[in-house]
Amino acid sequence: MASPEDALLGKIALHYKLVTQETLNAAAQRQGAVQPTPPLGAVLLELKVISAEQLKWLQQAQAQYLAKQGGAASPSAPRPSAPGAAAPAPAPPPSSAPRPSAPGAAAAAPLAAPRPQGHVVNLPTAPVPAQIPSARRTAITLIDVLTKAVQARASDVHIHSGAPMQMRIGGVLKELKLGQFSPQEVEAIIREGLTPDEQKILEEEQDYDAALIIPKLGRFRASFYKQQRGYDAVFRPIPLTPPTLGELGLPANLSRLADFHQGLVLFTGPAGSGKSSTLAAIVNMLNESRQDHIITVEDPIEYVYAKKKCIVNQRQAGKHTRSFANALRAALREDPDIIVIGELRDLETISLAITAAETGHLVLGTLHTNNAIRTINRVLDVFPPKQQSQIRSMVSESLRAVVSQRLIPTIDGARRLPAVEVLYVKPAISNLIREEKTFQIRSVMQTGRSEGMTLLDDSIADLVKTGQVNKETARRFAEDPKRFA
Repeated sequence: MASPEDALLGKIALHYKLVTQETLNAAAQRQGAVQPTPPLGAVLLELKVISAEQLKWLQQAQAQYLAKQGGAASPSAPRPSAPGAAAPAPAPPPSSAPRPSAPGAAAAAPLAAPRPQGHVVNLPTAPVPAQIPSARRTAITLIDVLTKAVQARASDVHIHSGAPMQMRIGGVLKELKLGQFSPQEVEAIIREGLTPDEQKILEEEQDYDAALIIPKLGRFRASFYKQQRGYDAVFRPIPLTPPTLGELGLPANLSRLADFHQGLVLFTGPAGSGKSSTLAAIVNMLNESRQDHIITVEDPIEYVYAKKKCIVNQRQAGKHTRSFANALRAALREDPDIIVIGELRDLETISLAITAAETGHLVLGTLHTNNAIRTINRVLDVFPPKQQSQIRSMVSESLRAVVSQRLIPTIDGARRLPAVEVLYVKPAISNLIREEKTFQIRSVMQTGRSEGMTLLDDSIADLVKTGQVNKETARRFAEDPKRFA
């Protein structure tokens, strides 16, 4: 900074959360690039980091502090009491307002060291005193935004450069009433959720996935990325404990999936359909009912499984292992009973998953496909034509079940209910896979309801019959919309 006075002004602004350290650093760089050097307050105002009213308040608080200290403004001076302690404050706080600590007091580090299941974010939570002018959006912290999302029961929260923040509630994006944020403001907010090493990765790769833990608030899956206007981030709240089938509103007969001891079980659906939560519920059932070794490979780690009856080791691709494929190759030498794959992304990962299932392991994984038949075709189609015959035989013998699901908004829009398609592979279906007749699987599923099989449209129809979902909504999600005309 250009002067001790600027250093003091910056400390006061930081203390009262009118700026972040990142925006203060950016302002200092801008200040040093201009000759003659302008005051820090003028630069903050030029960058629209603070308002004119806030700058006036900061200058008054600075003057009061200097008067108390006899004009000394050295950054190394003894820590002052709150601005206004020796002279009337610009706008006195209510008598019940908490007395803040000195602006020069060391701020808590925003991030703790990374942990295997994510890293802890310790963001400031003290309220802004009432004597500060009404806080502009630059005073908003990441914890403020995520707290609003949790309170609103949002499934996702979007922070976008040059656009209003949004929350997805009941499957619909709704604007957070916080105004529009500049790219600089958004970058300062989302960097609060990254360690210095992760910030470097984001700058180099232009996108990064992570898991955050915020004490007393929860756990969040985060995706950071750069777009034409600047950096964006999407956060998804993750419960601290894995859910149960009942809590998710899923059929109780899905508990059958925890009875398999080897083979491949796939959980599918579009993004945001709840497949990861369904997978977590089954893994939690296995953890409670068996004495096995479970290895999970995820990116990032979402639900964290406490040790119950099983030993559970969770690995994050890119952090604890180079890739899903590397982790799967290693897992086969690590004496696992159950292997959980966060996402079957490519040929190598799918091939290794089938191999693991064939060699006596129970393999659980997710895929972005719309129904059971398309899931089988997707698994087969990633392989080259010359391997098709062999892979069809391997899949027909190793595949045990496919669960495909959607989250359907209720009539009142207050929540979303799962509609599921369930396929259990029996000999007749294995034969159809081997004989390249997967298109006939649907008819087998229609007659297999007594065996626990369900088509997606039948599940949606059940929600319509019980009055929880209207026909218009059903048509949007159905495989055969005409059925709900």
